[in-house]
Amino acid sequence: MHEYKTMKTTLLLVAVGIAGASVAVRAETHRFTPTQFYNTWSAAHPPALRIKPGDRVVTKTIDAGGVDWNGKSVAMGPNPQTGPFYIEGAEPGDMLVVTLEKIETNRAMAYSGSLLSPYATTPQAIGARTDREARRLTWTIDKAKGVARLDQVEVQPGGLELPLRPMLGCVGVAPRGKEAIATSTPGAWGGNMDYAWMNAGVKLMLPVNEPGALLFLGDGHARQGEGEVAGTGLETSMDVEFTVDLVKKKNIGWPRLENETHVMVLGSARPLLEAFQIATAELQRWLMTDYGMTERGAQAFMGQATEYEVANVVDPSFTVVAKIRKTMLPRR
Repeated sequence: MHEYKTMKTTLLLVAVGIAGASVAVRAETHRFTPTQFYNTWSAAHPPALRIKPGDRVVTKTIDAGGVDWNGKSVAMGPNPQTGPFYIEGAEPGDMLVVTLEKIETNRAMAYSGSLLSPYATTPQAIGARTDREARRLTWTIDKAKGVARLDQVEVQPGGLELPLRPMLGCVGVAPRGKEAIATSTPGAWGGNMDYAWMNAGVKLMLPVNEPGALLFLGDGHARQGEGEVAGTGLETSMDVEFTVDLVKKKNIGWPRLENETHVMVLGSARPLLEAFQIATAELQRWLMTDYGMTERGAQAFMGQATEYEVANVVDPSFTVVAKIRKTMLPRR
């Protein structure tokens, strides 16, 4: 069961109607408090809320273990998702654009892993460990100061303190082919990409595979290092606001991301090299279709302008980010 309220705004969006006529569409703001969460990306889950392109959703996510903003366990892990949100008019072959307007912590505690994951370090380093016990570490979130602090002196004398950088580990839509895929997994539909820069202000572009797209989000981190090399971020619950838009008949293969400085593609697979190749190929396609580059021109340009990041090396599929600085892109 879901509880939500819808509040109409005064924002008018212009849409193209029959024969090119313009019609005014009133955007709405939906305030949605989830009570049901899902552990698979799947079109089989009933829509939690129906929204239109241009609408804003104000909602919450619980942490990766199923604990909510009140410290209450309300779902099973891993990565229980808020949603799905059904976007009116979204059809297979369209592109969904999700703008993450706000991501903020909403409780005073986060937890993290304490050991480097097996794929993040060498077997020799793992074998040489004197402390092999996996422990869950508890961090205190000081939102006023903008920091998270670990005060367990047996872990680190004097403690650790890091600035908050809230992000979502998971944003995804229903996969194609009627598949139901665990929310621990990233792929062409988005999913558990665990990209450290999935912060407020970014635009995430996802392929629409099912009618309504069926958008899910969750797995909030108060911050996370690139690669998620300890197997977690600072896992916590979040207040999230997002808006959606739709580009009709815009067929993309993999998630695309845009922030203030870069355009990016997120490719996910194992081995890591395959994820690298996927991100590279989709970025080339983007440069050719949207920036007017020839096949050879895009490749020559990428050889000198592409930057790469490793988003995660801990999930069932690894994620690599291929990106280009906006200042280097040709004008569209």
